Amino acid sequence: MKIFYAVQATGNGHISRAMSLLPHLQQYGTVDIFLSGSNAHLQLDGPVKFRSKGISLFYNCNGGIDYWEMMKKINPVSIKKEIRELPVEKYDLVLNDFDYITSAACARKKIPSIHFGHQASFSSLQTPRPEKKSRTGEWILTHFVKAPFQTGYHFEKYDSHIFQPVIKKEIVNAGPVDKNYITIYLPSYCEAQLTALFSRFPGQRFQVFSWETRQIRSDRNLTFIPVNNALFTESLINCTGIICGGGFETPAEAIHLGKKILAIPIAGQYEQQCNTAALRKMGVPVAAGIGPDFPQQVEAWLNNPQPAIQRDYSNSITDSLDYLFSLPVKRTNLLLEHISSLE
Repeated sequence: MKIFYAVQATGNGHISRAMSLLPHLQQYGTVDIFLSGSNAHLQLDGPVKFRSKGISLFYNCNGGIDYWEMMKKINPVSIKKEIRELPVEKYDLVLNDFDYITSAACARKKIPSIHFGHQASFSSLQTPRPEKKSRTGEWILTHFVKAPFQTGYHFEKYDSHIFQPVIKKEIVNAGPVDKNYITIYLPSYCEAQLTALFSRFPGQRFQVFSWETRQIRSDRNLTFIPVNNALFTESLINCTGIICGGGFETPAEAIHLGKKILAIPIAGQYEQQCNTAALRKMGVPVAAGIGPDFPQQVEAWLNNPQPAIQRDYSNSITDSLDYLFSLPVKRTNLLLEHISSLE
């Protein structure tokens, strides 16, 4: 079987999940990866056959999205050309982890595909949303990628096609310990802002992962570390807890390890608001943003004796791929009917 695997390269979560899934997918056939996007700091160690700048999110230094930078990086002419030329028709199976170009190419060429990844979980109304829904956000989550089938991942199994998070083997096999520091991963903030925020706690050590950092260095109670998969994994395994955005993979890994979490969704990113709604439902502390009272929130979180939430996510890959490869992908007439209904 020839498998086309489209991976979104906005942030590191999609890439981290792809690297964990790849050896298992290769047991079913030959896998070619299409890496689409230009705002990830992890390298995908796998058979990347196609590359595109795609459509990516970019962040400012104040916890929000940099829409101007995002628009500058989009090349409509190039995207249209890639949609025409992407050879999805040459594959037996197309897996799409939230990439618009692959979705449009499949629709153009009438090729069935499976929406495969965290965003696919939002096809279910059972998946948690914030109290105040965003029409635009809902449209993006449910229409940015169109496919006749979905296999999703989320913190809980909210529906029959949703599975628990994919956790990399280094986390699954880890023996977590507490070395009395807090890991920080807030990619929508810059070093200046992070230094100002967390230097206020001189009695607490922090390991801060930053896209601006090129080599490990210390500044008072802060240790700045480059965004690196191995370094971040080691930090997470040995930390007391983590302060992070409202993404998916990082909180999932912390939950599996039983680490305390303070989650802060990126301003204006609806998916992260949905994720933090799910975390709240599980009992994980969430801060709406970093405002004047944030130091008090951090202090309360640090001193909270309540035990962290923990789940065993070690069986997700087997369960989800068993489901995925049971889908009637080769029933072409049925799939074409589904695709036509989406247009």
